[in-house]
Amino acid sequence: MTAFQGKQAEAFAPLAGVQVLDFSHVIAGPLASFYLAQLGATVIKVEGREGDVMRNTPRGAQAYAALNHGKQSLRLDMNDAAQKQEALKLAAKADILLDNLRPGALEKHGLGPGALLATNPKLIYCSVSGFGRAGSGPGSDPGANPWAGRPAYDHVVQAATGMALMAGNEGDPPIKVGFPAIDAATGLLAAFAMLAGLRERDRSGRGMLLDVSMSNAALQLMYPFTCDALTTGNTPPRVGNQGYSGSPAADLFETSDGWIAIGANKPKHVAALLRALKLDDIAADRSIFPDGLVTDGPAAFARAADPAKLKAALAAALRQHPAAALEETLAAQGVPVARLRRLGEFASELRAMPGSCAVQLGEGEASSWSPGLGFGVFQA
Repeated sequence: MTAFQGKQAEAFAPLAGVQVLDFSHVIAGPLASFYLAQLGATVIKVEGREGDVMRNTPRGAQAYAALNHGKQSLRLDMNDAAQKQEALKLAAKADILLDNLRPGALEKHGLGPGALLATNPKLIYCSVSGFGRAGSGPGSDPGANPWAGRPAYDHVVQAATGMALMAGNEGDPPIKVGFPAIDAATGLLAAFAMLAGLRERDRSGRGMLLDVSMSNAALQLMYPFTCDALTTGNTPPRVGNQGYSGSPAADLFETSDGWIAIGANKPKHVAALLRALKLDDIAADRSIFPDGLVTDGPAAFARAADPAKLKAALAAALRQHPAAALEETLAAQGVPVARLRRLGEFASELRAMPGSCAVQLGEGEASSWSPGLGFGVFQA
């Protein structure tokens, strides 16, 4: 096999020449248009008289600068006839219009998809909302979505979709994901939709309405469980910190000085983990592994006849070692592993790592750091 020796691209602007009119605010919409701007699109961010709330939120000020880097900024009062006319002129020339206001908010100013697609039939109108504009399935009734038009924020959608009852253990109170996961996923989904829309327009020559919702983004994040629930009606059990595989050796474990995540999902990982911890007696214990620890059988996640016994042995052994040493030793043995870090610690490691995704946006006091597009580009 020949290794690819491409040079990292210095300029990557596949959306150069694409004009985006961005009526979005807070996180989901601005993140979507941030990706488009980083891919070379010209993005005009339109804010109302009050401005984007993220500008004036201490927790969000740094995020605002990063989310809106590379965009042009424009304040327009839609209640002013001249300023509304300016918005209509911009929309007539745009390739994409993005909004994450409540469905209907732009319609009352003549900036809804019906009016704009009539005058600009090649426009890609991406509407981002909490629960969608209407039914989004094939042949759906436009009035079929009883949730359409409801206001929403990330933690509200986590509650509505069941995500807040996925974390923790059975019997625990609801636990929301500790960051706006759905907002970020919605931004990614909207960017994906707009890129697909551009490609479809290249093929057909026609514009379209893209209906992107936070609730659908949440279902995408929970995809394997969502498919099971849609198919069988099952609600997945809450399994705490255990990995998706269900392996008793895939969990978070306490160490002598902290915590470590181990993803010993396959029998070969479990065998390597037991060897590294010198737990040969556990590997040979037929009450745990009745047929022995088979590492060369068909692809399957690791299972144990007595998972509690295996987990207790691992927990006792891991508590004797510091997390950093375990991370290094187990990684060298091919076991998926990471010691628990705070985000700030991992971010510091990224900034010090040559070739990492961390990029500085802007210069001086107004600059901020970002994980960028999240992928590298290497020229052939």
